[in-house]
Amino acid sequence: MFFRAFQILTALIATFIGLSLFLTLAFRFVPVPVTWTMIMDENGYTKDWRSLDDIDRSLVRAVIASEDQNFCEHNGFDYAALQAAMENNMKGGKLRGGSTISQQTAKNVFLWQGGGFFRKGLEAWFTVLIERLWTKRRIMEVYLNVAETGIGTYGAQAGSLRYFGHGADRLSNSEAARMAVALPSPKKREVKNPQGWLRRHGDRTARAIGTMAREGLDSCVYQ
Repeated sequence: MFFRAFQILTALIATFIGLSLFLTLAFRFVPVPVTWTMIMDENGYTKDWRSLDDIDRSLVRAVIASEDQNFCEHNGFDYAALQAAMENNMKGGKLRGGSTISQQTAKNVFLWQGGGFFRKGLEAWFTVLIERLWTKRRIMEVYLNVAETGIGTYGAQAGSLRYFGHGADRLSNSEAARMAVALPSPKKREVKNPQGWLRRHGDRTARAIGTMAREGLDSCVYQ
């Protein structure tokens, strides 16, 4: 009986690994058709996949500035940022996450929202896979197409049309920054007319876009 259970477990693990590799390799070249988060969204979902060539560079820079300044340097996990987030949260500051863009992409594409050690373990597995099998440019492209940008709205193009009435290829620095800072909590954070801390955070991010350009912190995306 033990041997039979071991065989079944081994087969399940092998199947999971094989399917993971297949999907990861497939999504390196083809658009992600739908995610579990979209399917489970009670508001339905609107999306419009766009190549990174059709997404303004200001949004890439704003997302890096706001969420993952070491995106081009790390291998999928930013341990320094995670430690800083934990220390900030323990001190009672505004809650911050330590997840990288790679981790968020892995979660959004392959998994479901929410916490738990099991899901975090799967997230780590898929993060390693996309960092090994995709380029940084592809990770960014997928992220900006599957990330939730508002209630029932997914991706940069759908979000830009919703909030600003034009495509993601025409975003100003200010518009890009407001979209970027809303990404951690798109159902709650106002994009068009942010107030208070969110407005200040957006203004700081808009200014940081220039720093991203001067210091080449988006170079891995456009090399």
